[in-house]
Amino acid sequence: MKHCLIVDDSAVIRKVARRILEEMAFSIKEAENGEAALSICQSEMPDVVLLDWNMPVMDGYEFLTRLRRMPGGDKPKILFCTTENDIGHITRALQAGADEYIMKPFDKDIVAAKLQEVGLA
Repeated sequence: MKHCLIVDDSAVIRKVARRILEEMAFSIKEAENGEAALSICQSEMPDVVLLDWNMPVMDGYEFLTRLRRMPGGDKPKILFCTTENDIGHITRALQAGADEYIMKPFDKDIVAAKLQEVGLA
């Protein structure tokens, strides 16, 4: 079974993403910010991270740059999932090591397509 870490400060978004990914046979862990997510990654590196951009404590971009410097941090596929649709944000995320970019709101078809693109569906 593949493991997904959902990182978003919105409990509603985490719940929606959890439901979608569990239907796709992923086991799920959740974090409400990047700092909590890094702690989870230190104990168990996920296969994929569904990552929000704007969060308190540590945002998604800082999480991504720190994750990629960790031992094994180059392995998880990172799907940035955010309302930020500015091309600058997208470029910055991809240059920092994100694998794909999903705009909110999203649905199962969008998530499945992105996971297929990164080889996890």
